[in-house]
Amino acid sequence: MNRICMYPKDVQLVTGKSERYGRTIIKKIKEHLNKEPHQLVTIDEFCTFMGLETSKVQGLIK
Repeated sequence: MNRICMYPKDVQLVTGKSERYGRTIIKKIKEHLNKEPHQLVTIDEFCTFMGLETSKVQGLIK
């Protein structure tokens, strides 16, 4: 089963930085996309924001 949303722990896995950094990145993406606090960030949105390939990120977070 494939997920479509990113969590701070996933950002930590992809970037190799802290979970706190992951929370900061997700917050910046939400602000950039004008999302409400309860809305989730998708893998595609994360990859577009960070300039990464979706297929590589999906392989890391499975």
